[in-house]
Amino acid sequence: MSENVVVSAEWLDERLEEVRVIDVRDAWEFDGIGHVPGAVNVPFDSFRSPEGDEGMLPGVETWEELLSEAGVAADDDVVAYDDTHGVFAARFLVTAELYGHPPERLHLLDGDYSSWNRERETTSDETEVAATEYVVRKPESTPLVGYEYVLDALDDEDTVVVDTREEWEYDEAHLPGAVNLDWRELVDDETRGLKPRDELEATLESSGIERGRPVVLYCNTARRISHTYTVLRHLGYENVAFYEGSLTEWEERDGPLVSADD
Repeated sequence: MSENVVVSAEWLDERLEEVRVIDVRDAWEFDGIGHVPGAVNVPFDSFRSPEGDEGMLPGVETWEELLSEAGVAADDDVVAYDDTHGVFAARFLVTAELYGHPPERLHLLDGDYSSWNRERETTSDETEVAATEYVVRKPESTPLVGYEYVLDALDDEDTVVVDTREEWEYDEAHLPGAVNLDWRELVDDETRGLKPRDELEATLESSGIERGRPVVLYCNTARRISHTYTVLRHLGYENVAFYEGSLTEWEERDGPLVSADD
């Protein structure tokens, strides 16, 4: 298991002065509803761009500016949260990893903002941080893969290609041979956090997502696979590929698709 990929509110509370906390909700939520003390607001829309780098990555300059303004240093421990089971926060964390932030220093708050809000103090005060000069680095290794890699993976019997969208989307059109695992199957609607480990393992196994097999993840725009990728990393899966282009690029390049009726 990769330690502390997904962390509890208790874990964060004990380290609040030692980590940089990023809230990816809209600014009106951050200011009006309140936020974790010391958190900095980096709204989801600010780091998503179809005109940036590959897929929806925002671009190096934009990312460096956002993290510099948020006071994030190159080797800071970062905890991100949202109010949507962690799917938007996971996207922030995966973006950070793809731009070279040490993955062992990237953490997702389990149970999203509500896990903190239920039992702990929140604030609407503006968080003042000292700006940094954040510089993107080339990661030592990357899960990022492109169209040709995924196309080849479809012919590899050992590789499991995973569609993390809703069942109706999968039925309408999906990559040939892909299995469907809606990312929400891994979260508990009541707690808003991850399901117990044994349930996660059982769900993954039933979908053919076995620990020893190479895994390729896709959705529409790489948001939903960010959450699944984070969960798999949390569980210790090591060979997980992240198709940033996902169906947006796949369809633009006329990649093969099938439907449930085929």
